[in-house]
Order: sequence, then structure tokens, then C-alpha cells
Amino acid sequence: MSVLSWLGVHLTNRGKALSLYKRGMTRARKRDHQGAINDYTASIKVHDLPTDVKAMVLYNRALVYMAAGDDLKGVDDLDTVVAMNEAPVNVKTMARQKLAKMESRTGKSKV
Repeated sequence: MSVLSWLGVHLTNRGKALSLYKRGMTRARKRDHQGAINDYTASIKVHDLPTDVKAMVLYNRALVYMAAGDDLKGVDDLDTVVAMNEAPVNVKTMARQKLAKMESRTGKSKV
């Protein structure tokens, strides 16, 4: 990676957020739920976080919350994604599908 590429990744808000997001994904794959949640939360707190990145991070944090047994926090994140006007359509669709799957599993409209 060139110096300019490295600077772009680490000095822009999008780059910082994506770096934390990727680290969170790595931790999630290793079943380090709390580490992944911490990275995703830090990513969400990046100043002027682009909406598309925020939607992806929230969706993935929801999945980790659910894997860790905290369905209520997961549902909150999924609801936030669905309510985001500028979230990418595919991320909103995945959030709606996950909520519907949970609803059919529990037989309730909310977990």
C-alpha cells in the first residue's frame, strides 16, 4: 500500500470507520462478540460517518448482538437501519428480512 493510499484509509472519516468495521468483521468471524461490538460501536461514533457505512455497521452489529444472545439490541439496530432514509436498499432489505425471520421464529411482532 502506498503512503497516499494509507493516508486516505487512515485519515478520512470513511477510512477510519471502514478500518474499524473490517476489524469488527474479523473479530465476529472469530466469535469475539464483545470485541466486534466494540469495533462496530467505535465505527458508528466516527464524526460525519457516511450513511452507507453506518447502515452496514449497524446491520453487522445487530447480527453480532443476536449471536451473543442480545436480541433486543439487535432488533434496535435493525430497526434503525430500516428507518434510515439514505441507507442502501440492499442493506435495508437484509435488515427487513432478518426482522421478518425473527418475527416468524418467535411468533411476535417484536422480540
